[in-house]
Amino acid sequence: MAAIKTDVSMIPRIALTPGEPAGIGPELAVKLAGTGSQAQIVAVADPQLLEQTAAQLRQPLKLIPFDPQAPAAATPTGSLYVQPIPMAEPAQAGRLNTANANYVLDTLRSAAEGCLARKFDALVTGPVHKGVINDAGMPFSGHTEFFADLAGVERVVMMLAADDLRVALATTHLPLKDVSAAITGPRLEQILTILHRSLRDQFRIETPRIGVCGLNPHAGEGGHLGREEIEVIGPTLDKLRALGLQLTEPLPADTLFTPPQLARCDAVLAMYHDQGLPVLKFKGFGHAVNITLGLPFIRTSVDHGTALNIAGLGIADGGSLQAALSQAIQLARLRAL
Repeated sequence: MAAIKTDVSMIPRIALTPGEPAGIGPELAVKLAGTGSQAQIVAVADPQLLEQTAAQLRQPLKLIPFDPQAPAAATPTGSLYVQPIPMAEPAQAGRLNTANANYVLDTLRSAAEGCLARKFDALVTGPVHKGVINDAGMPFSGHTEFFADLAGVERVVMMLAADDLRVALATTHLPLKDVSAAITGPRLEQILTILHRSLRDQFRIETPRIGVCGLNPHAGEGGHLGREEIEVIGPTLDKLRALGLQLTEPLPADTLFTPPQLARCDAVLAMYHDQGLPVLKFKGFGHAVNITLGLPFIRTSVDHGTALNIAGLGIADGGSLQAALSQAIQLARLRAL
């Protein structure tokens, strides 16, 4: 893939939500502050949580009140701008507390609303814990669905990227037994249209080439191992090709995820979560980025969870958060061109 040129003089304003306060997100945010940035990073979080985490890590941290009316300024090393959101109760690393579930949602809501109001140029999210939010009595299936609902968007697409590999998903967190029924023509048409448009408009790839996985082994083996490729996937791809989209035939995943095939693609659409993401994470675990396509704002995220078992130990790897920030900066600068 050719290198994408951006305006490096632009200083994007990036909202950062550390996520679950008992997880590794606050630690990663504090570590990120120690690296400095080409962007203005605004932590939408409880300042006391960040200060407490910095003290535990024995890392200096200066919190700068965020003023959206002031000109954007790159975040100095050792600092974070902050838009305060108070927790209900002090957090303990590794110990979930339902009292703080609403705090997590408040940070997401405030950051997303700031993006919609163009106060922020992009949003980078740390890991949340879906279970503790649900245990607190609030329905929550994940960041992606939360932001789609808040923005009034019918369909969004989850895409992960590592180095030059991009993998989008036709279905996300579904039991395997429910995947086939979810692979419908209208759904695939929506998802491929969003993926094509995002690659073209957000990533500035003039004519995106998308590799499409079949659902079944051997892409159905001519109907002997399943007919979804013949009855649903293939006809949908034919329809979209007639509109100008560059799409492969439905290919077996073990064929499509090989170097010669990937060299011909700008992104791959996998039919289900564990068809595409093991390859992506094998290639780039620790620096992969989760990107939500189809929102009216830029949102990137880490590729890992809250890691409660190592929270507070100071050993969490910040590579994925750094990569998510770098991707958000690049996309914000591309949008500004």
